[in-house]
Amino acid sequence: MSDGASDPLSPPHLLVRAARGEVVERPPVWAMRQAGRWDPEFNKLRQGLSFYEFSENVELAARASLLPRRFGVDAIILFYDITSLPVAMGLPFTLGAGVGPVPAHPVRSREDVERLSPEVEPERVRHIRDLLRLVKDELAGALPVLVFAGAPFTVATYCIGTGKDMDATRAFAHEMPDVWEDLLRRLSAATARFLSVLVEEGADAWQLFDSWAGMLTRDEYLHWAQPFHRDLFAAVPGAPRILFVKEGPYLDLMAASGADVLSLGTSHDLAAARRDYPDLTFQGNVDEELLRTGTPEQVVEATRDCVAAGGGRRHIVNLSHGVDRATPVANFEAFVRAARGD
Repeated sequence: MSDGASDPLSPPHLLVRAARGEVVERPPVWAMRQAGRWDPEFNKLRQGLSFYEFSENVELAARASLLPRRFGVDAIILFYDITSLPVAMGLPFTLGAGVGPVPAHPVRSREDVERLSPEVEPERVRHIRDLLRLVKDELAGALPVLVFAGAPFTVATYCIGTGKDMDATRAFAHEMPDVWEDLLRRLSAATARFLSVLVEEGADAWQLFDSWAGMLTRDEYLHWAQPFHRDLFAAVPGAPRILFVKEGPYLDLMAASGADVLSLGTSHDLAAARRDYPDLTFQGNVDEELLRTGTPEQVVEATRDCVAAGGGRRHIVNLSHGVDRATPVANFEAFVRAARGD
C-alpha cells in the first residue's frame, strides 16, 4: 500500500486513503453494526420481519444500510449477516432471539460438507449484489461502501451449531477432524469467491470477521484461523482489507495475515500497536460497552483519547465490537461527533 501522498487516481474517500496509509485531514469513523436495533429508525423499517426476510428484501436492506449516514459516519457497511454465505451455499439458518444464527441441519458428516456448494455462483448472492448496487447508486460516490464476510473458523462454528461455545467446537474438531478441516477449506473457497464478486462489482473495502478466533489457543489459531486469513487476503486484493478478531490476543499473527487494517479491542494499546507496526493501519478501539452504559460526555472523552492514541494517520476510528442494541442514540451521536472533531 502507498505510504506517501495521495495517488491522483485514488478514490477520494477518507477511509480508503486512511487504510492505504496516506496523509488524511482527520481519521475516518464508522462502527460495526451501525445499522441495527439500537436505532429507532431501523426498527421502524424492520417492522417485525425476521432477520433473513428483512436482509433479503433489497430495498429495505438498502434503506437500513444508509440510515447511519445521517449521523455523519465516513463509510456505509451493507446490511446482511455472515451466515448469508452458508445460506447461499445451501445451509438454511434461522436467527434466534438471544441465541444467534441456528443452522437448519448442523453439519455432522463429510456428506453434509459436500452438500455445501464451494463455488457460490453470483446468482446465489444476487440480493447482496443488488444491495451493493442500490446503495452505491444512492450514495453517488459520497461515501465508500464496505462489504464483509465471516472467516472460515467463525462461520464453521455456526455451521456445526456450536457458535461461541468453544468447548463444543473443540470437541467436534477433535472427534471429526477430517470433517472439520473439509468444512474450513470449503468455506474458505466460497468466501474468496463471494468477496471477489463484491469487490469486482464496486465494494470500496471489505472486512473479515473472525469473532470467536480470539478465544483460541495460539496453536489452534495457527491451524484454524491464520492460514485462512492469509489465503483470503491474498485471494481478494482489489480493495483495502480489514481483519477483525474480537479482542484478538495474537497481534503478531494478525499483523502477518496480509490485512491492510487490523481492528483492535479494549485489550489492545492503540498507540503501542501504531509504534510496533508502523506500516499497518489500525481500526478501533473505543469501548462499545461504554457506548451502551456511559454518558455522552464519557463517550466524547473516550473517543478523543482514542483519536489521540491513533496519531492522526493510519487510524480508522471504530468500536471494540459492534454497537449493542441497548446503546442510546445520543451516545452514538457523541461518538461520531467526537471522532470528527465537531
